[in-house]
Amino acid sequence: MIPLTQSAEVAEAARDGLPVVALESTIVTHGLPWPRNLETARLVEAAVRAEGACPATIAVVGGRVHVGLDGAALERLAQASDVAKLSRADLAARMALMADGSTTVAATMICARLAGVEVFATGGVGGVHRGAETSFDVSADLDELAKTPVTVVSAGAKAILDLPKTLEALETRGVPVIGWRTDRFPAFWSRDCGLAAPLRMDEAEQVAKAHRLRAALGLEGGQLVANPIPENAEIPYAEIAPLIEAAVAEAAAEGVSAKAVTPFLLSRILAATGGRSLDANVALIENNARLAARIAWALKREPKP
Repeated sequence: MIPLTQSAEVAEAARDGLPVVALESTIVTHGLPWPRNLETARLVEAAVRAEGACPATIAVVGGRVHVGLDGAALERLAQASDVAKLSRADLAARMALMADGSTTVAATMICARLAGVEVFATGGVGGVHRGAETSFDVSADLDELAKTPVTVVSAGAKAILDLPKTLEALETRGVPVIGWRTDRFPAFWSRDCGLAAPLRMDEAEQVAKAHRLRAALGLEGGQLVANPIPENAEIPYAEIAPLIEAAVAEAAAEGVSAKAVTPFLLSRILAATGGRSLDANVALIENNARLAARIAWALKREPKP
């Protein structure tokens, strides 16, 4: 039996037939500083509830997958300093060790599927890192999107990545990348990174129907819905790109690698933008949570094959 616990709120939503939206916990433990991380986690959960859906922040606590965290558990996670960042490679091992862990995009998708949750809101997915042709640093998020049938709503991919290669890798893996009411591919803090979105949809019902049709066609994997950051919160790509380049160069000079790269770059960009990148991060994840809830409702109305 899989060691999985649903929160009282998630269990009640399941009984009442309400849609559930999965939320990752890495943004709480590694993505934002205290106390902004807890404030943001609560804000994002409230955004899902405002759309009539149920939020389910996912984490591993004492070796058990928790789908939904109560207020006290969420606060403990936000204040913890030694929580492992879990992905497909180490999820089961850390559970076997009865350890705690926050879930990345990949691990959250795995746990969401186990709990029967079809939609997941995050900030931005991982992808192909700059210099991957020599470092082979490619996020497990890409393979998970190709394997696990969860629709993921994000503000595109993280802007610190090699975005053209990330889109190519998603196409190779058969992952549909859907621009939400846009023909351009957003890049986290920016609404347009200069690349075209491979697909476009303007209605939640279209996303839900595509999700169901993938299952009917026997296609593995999920969908990536690229939802641009709200205009009033964005940092234009022309402004943020030079700051990213400088942070990437600093990371290379200091030998930062693997899972440490993303937190390092985000911290440097936070300093370079005077905190604007953090405000943008909060705005985009709240925006994604609202859209994910609408898609979750549309999936409730769309019959399964």
